Amino acid sequence: MRRNKIIAAVCLVAVSLSLAGCFGGKVTSSSGGEVTGAGGRAFTEPTPYGMTLIKRGHLRMGIEKQDSLWGKETPVKDISVEGFWMDETEVTNSQYRQFVYYVRDSIIRERLADPAYGGDETYKIEEDKNGDPVTPYLNWKKPLPRKPNEDEQRAIESVYVTNPITGEKMLDYSQMNYRYEVYDYVTAALRRNRLNPEERNLNTDIAVDANSEVWISKDTAYIDDEGRIVRQTINRPLSGPWDFLNTYIVNIYPDTTCWVNDFPNADNESYMRLYFSNPAYNDYPVVGVTWEQANAFCAWRTEYLLKGLGNAARYVQRYRLPTEAEWEYAARGKEQNEFPWDNKDVSTDKGCFFANFKPDNGNYTKDGNLITSKVGIYQANSNGLFDMAGNVAEWTSTIFTEAGVESMNDINPQLRYNAAKEDPYRLKKKIVRGGSWKDPESYIRSAWRTYEYQNQPRSYIGFRCVRSLANTTSDKFKKSKK
Repeated sequence: MRRNKIIAAVCLVAVSLSLAGCFGGKVTSSSGGEVTGAGGRAFTEPTPYGMTLIKRGHLRMGIEKQDSLWGKETPVKDISVEGFWMDETEVTNSQYRQFVYYVRDSIIRERLADPAYGGDETYKIEEDKNGDPVTPYLNWKKPLPRKPNEDEQRAIESVYVTNPITGEKMLDYSQMNYRYEVYDYVTAALRRNRLNPEERNLNTDIAVDANSEVWISKDTAYIDDEGRIVRQTINRPLSGPWDFLNTYIVNIYPDTTCWVNDFPNADNESYMRLYFSNPAYNDYPVVGVTWEQANAFCAWRTEYLLKGLGNAARYVQRYRLPTEAEWEYAARGKEQNEFPWDNKDVSTDKGCFFANFKPDNGNYTKDGNLITSKVGIYQANSNGLFDMAGNVAEWTSTIFTEAGVESMNDINPQLRYNAAKEDPYRLKKKIVRGGSWKDPESYIRSAWRTYEYQNQPRSYIGFRCVRSLANTTSDKFKKSKK
């Protein structure tokens, strides 16, 4: 299945920014021979919908006191982070279903344009207005047929299956695959990976062999003849800039069976059947989503945004998962408290809890909830963020190591590793923060860190997105209507 490529839009952002900086300004000849600088068009970044601005600042990251639960010390370090946008709440079932429906409708459009289903070429654009060929892309302006003919009906029904017991038409989850590409700008920028061998080492005392090979690893994926996703990590000599382009295909439907797999000998069938699909849970955090699926959502959200921005797309940054440092910095609030609230207790004097967690052993309902709760029903922290403690734990982009922050830089710290499919499982651990509805008080502290494997869905892990600032030099932003 061919899809619009997110990398085209992401590359456009980087290239356009570079061109704007180099050629977008206007140099006048009335400066009297003095260097006065090249002008440029100002860009005011509007507040992204549903996000809040976390201003740059400093954090003493980690748990300073020895942990009484496990009796071990955790690394602590002073770090500083740049400002960023962050989702006010965890991504909800309703928001994630929009992603699933987008993938479903894109598959239908692909098939409507396929000669095997009637071949309506207006669903897929392959030529520009002048008749010149372009990279094919789906025509989202053309709606799906309301009264489909026989071929169109076959294309629409091809993404559904029939329940063998009830006869009900159900979405074929196995087809909900999202393909996206990401260019690894950081790896491409490293001097050791320069295409020109003479640029790989700036120490002129060391001779550089112009014929020496630089080996790189890149991720790629495709769907085989039986419809299965095949993932590969290719190791090969560096040959050009596109060697840093990684391709991913991810089945993005959440694992609704996590409710019965996480809790054996429990009657959680109703959650398995209803939690993601029933509108009653629209505003609840999505769960059963792996780290890989959360990244795919970020890539799709970026693609969706760029399509709607037009020329302004070149200035915005992509959606992504927060780093571990960003998450803790944002969760602690402006006062950098132990919990997201300004109190060392987890409830008021009247017994009203500040978060959805497990207050007592086995008593999940003491805080008024049994499982997850609607997002945003508890008070926000001083950064305007809801549910940064409890409800669901949240994926970050950071790999898990015992050393933690000690291994990181003290400016915008991050530990990143894209584990290959063949890598040992221990290299696929990703940091999870915030604690969940099933966790005790100790686990919902802002500094508490744990991990989960990147391909493991859980009924108590969700996520929220962040976006780097397009203009990091100003704290003044135009707010959009919410």
